[in-house]
Amino acid sequence: MNDHEHLTIRSALHRAAGTGAMYLGPGDVYRFLVTGADTAGAYFAMEAVVAPGGGPPPHIHRHEDETFYVVEGQCGILLGEDWITAGVGDFVNVPRGTVHRFENQGTEAMRMILTFTPAGIEKFFEETLQRTLDPTADIPETVDAVAARYAAAAPRFGMEFFVDGDPRAEITSGAMSRRQPAHID
Repeated sequence: MNDHEHLTIRSALHRAAGTGAMYLGPGDVYRFLVTGADTAGAYFAMEAVVAPGGGPPPHIHRHEDETFYVVEGQCGILLGEDWITAGVGDFVNVPRGTVHRFENQGTEAMRMILTFTPAGIEKFFEETLQRTLDPTADIPETVDAVAARYAAAAPRFGMEFFVDGDPRAEITSGAMSRRQPAHID
């Protein structure tokens, strides 16, 4: 066995459009495309539909690299101290340990594919967001409830959130403002 065999996909996978576990965030919808269970832990990918103004506060992933591929709309991405604007077809790589965030800076819902290498971070989303079978459902929870779960779960997943530049500050509704929900069509 070579060094890479243990990181290969266990079997072929076809995820039909509109299928895959879906989770509601504060105005956003996340659909799992492939998880660590499908890839023997190699990577995790999800589709994100983000409402205008949506996106998380600045944060760091200590365990995984993250990529963004914009499918629809426009996305501002903070990389360290620099903002870039990513449009349809743009790809952005964020190495682990890099302070980053994304924000839908457009007026319509933005859609992108996020990939995390290695897998494992999907458990953070499963723990902190609400599972749904209806991606058009209203979000019954408050932003404060989601922010509290983010703050509690982040250390277990090697994440650190920065609010107003201070990693010790609490994640609050001010850092994750409630927006009009985005929907997967």
